[in-house]
Order: sequence, then structure tokens, then C-alpha cells
Amino acid sequence: MATEAPVEASGAAAALTETTTVAKLPHQLERKWTFWFDNLSKPKQGAAWGSSLRSVYSFDTVEEFWCLYDQIFRPSKFPVNADFHLFKAGIEPRWEDPECASGGKWLVTSSRKANLDTMWLETLMALIGEQFDEVGEICGVVASVRQRQDKLALWTKTASNEAAQMSIGRKWKEIIDVADKITYSFHVNLNSVATSDFEDIASPFISHCFGYCRMIRKRKDQ
Repeated sequence: MATEAPVEASGAAAALTETTTVAKLPHQLERKWTFWFDNLSKPKQGAAWGSSLRSVYSFDTVEEFWCLYDQIFRPSKFPVNADFHLFKAGIEPRWEDPECASGGKWLVTSSRKANLDTMWLETLMALIGEQFDEVGEICGVVASVRQRQDKLALWTKTASNEAAQMSIGRKWKEIIDVADKITYSFHVNLNSVATSDFEDIASPFISHCFGYCRMIRKRKDQ
């Protein structure tokens, strides 16, 4: 009997180690997502549309999402005329992207930053949580911070698929809990619209954003 105690203790320690390891495993999402940032506050004449658009960080776990959102990715923290995007990894928030070229967008506006924060978060959780039945038809979402009226747009893949678009629109309206009418429009060619040069508009907000994401990447690689 004396020799059985160490074996039993060893087994308990192994079980505890296994439980601890399982508890530390990140919660994987169904797919990878990417945050993008664009700032239109200082248009530069002659600049190509989308020249200031930058990929910020890609993630595929629940823990990464909350860490990023809590620190920097709230619309109320964005500078005026900033656009923040969350798109499926591999899809760029540009009209020219093959996944977006034949699509359109559902749009809702808000005159209160608190409302935009709430709708943005609810939409992000719905996307990464795969709450839409037509998940294959969704490209991503864009929060546009403006002086008078903010905008939130849900980009979709195939505008001609009316049934899918109506289903997405109804579900999104339910998710963001708005009583007002939301609108749908086809993407248009905006190649002629000038945007700002990213290096010219670098701000403390942008520096903090990229610096924090670099820190997250280092922690992830360790």
C-alpha cells in the first residue's frame, strides 16, 4: 500500500497539469479576421483612392479580439473622418477587391458616439460569432466617424442576391436594435476620389494603435 501513494499523487498532478493546460488554450474563431484603418481627414490632391488604408492586425481567437477592442478599437476613440474596418482575412475593404466588386452595403447612421460604439460592438460580435445565416455573403463592416453624423456599413458580396441581402439586413437590424429604416446600396466606382497620404496624417492615436498591436503579436509568438 505504501508504494501506491506516490503513483496516486503523480496521477493527480498529471490531471491537474492537463486541466491547467486546457484552461489556458485560446478560444478559436471559425475564421480569421483583420482590422483595417483609414483616415480621410487630410485629403491630398492626386492621391489614389484608398492610399491611406492600412491593415492593422489579424486575429483568430476570442481573447485577441477582446484585448484589441478594449484597448483601441472603439469608434468613440477614433479621430474625426477616420474609417475603421473589420473584414474577413484575405478581403480588403476596397471596391476593387474581387469579393466586394459585385456587392453592396447596408448602412445605418447615428448622431451619438455612444450609439455607434454599441452598434459597432454588437456587429463585431455577430460577425466573429457567425450569427448570420448567410455568412458567406458578408465581407465585413466599416465604422465611419464624422463630425455631424457617424455611419456604420455592413458590406456584402453579391448585391444581385436579393433574398440573401434582405435576410442579412433583417438580421443586422435586429442585432443592432434600431427602429429606423436602414438602407442598402450597390458599391460604386470611387477611383477618382482623392484620399490622404498615411505618413502625413500619423497621429498619437495611430502610433498607439500600431504599437499596441506589435506588443500583442510579440506576446502571441512567445
